[in-house]
Amino acid sequence: MAIPQRSRALTILPAPSPAQSPSALPHPLPSALGDRLILLAIRRMGANGLADAHVAQSYLAAFGSGFRRPLVLARAFMAELAATATTTIAIAPCCCARMTWAEAALIAAIGNAERRPDLTRLLLADVMAERRADAIVATAAAVSAAFSDAGMPIGG
Repeated sequence: MAIPQRSRALTILPAPSPAQSPSALPHPLPSALGDRLILLAIRRMGANGLADAHVAQSYLAAFGSGFRRPLVLARAFMAELAATATTTIAIAPCCCARMTWAEAALIAAIGNAERRPDLTRLLLADVMAERRADAIVATAAAVSAAFSDAGMPIGG
């Protein structure tokens, strides 16, 4: 399954050179495993489509036999993000040791989706440049719940 028609909303940044300004990738990589797994999904699915085998294998290794729910919901989140966004969303290649502001905002939004849906709505609306972000907030809450139920909460 490929990302819907408006997949051009996700933009892969070129790998930064060592001399490049740190403002292109202002945030460090997260330390929590759940955060790193959702970042992997954002980067790989944004670059290679929803059926990226590397993401599926990583989720199988991390979640064991319960990998399907987090994987399917991460795919649904990425599909909805690509379909809803009205601007390009900067994501870095998987090899980058830092995050873009958009990646950090997406992780924060998913991590807060269950506890603070108002904050999630604002973060996602800012990243997508779309005022109506209610549907994707519900998807982000489902992703957050799936990761929490599997013992790898996002954002904590």
